[in-house]
Amino acid sequence: MKIFGFPVDSTGRCKHYHGENDIVSIKFKCCNRYYPCYKCHDESTDHERQLWGKGEFNEKAILCGNCLNELTIDEYMHNQKCSNCNATFNPNCAKHYNRYFEI
Repeated sequence: MKIFGFPVDSTGRCKHYHGENDIVSIKFKCCNRYYPCYKCHDESTDHERQLWGKGEFNEKAILCGNCLNELTIDEYMHNQKCSNCNATFNPNCAKHYNRYFEI
């Protein structure tokens, strides 16, 4: 999987968010591309973000940077860890859900 934007390492950490658990990339509905964060998307594209609707939370739109497993939005929002490798994701990302998903 290719991660667009400004990743700084192979796990998807970016210039904006590069803590130990910042290993999630999100597939943006508007362009069907994975970015480490909304800032990377906005700085790299010439279009506005589109939110994933509540009825689309079964879509595989989350990429674990540790093992490259794709998770559904619902899995990501309710577990905060990868279902494949058990890597823990940054719980503070929940503060930004409204930038990616209809809440």
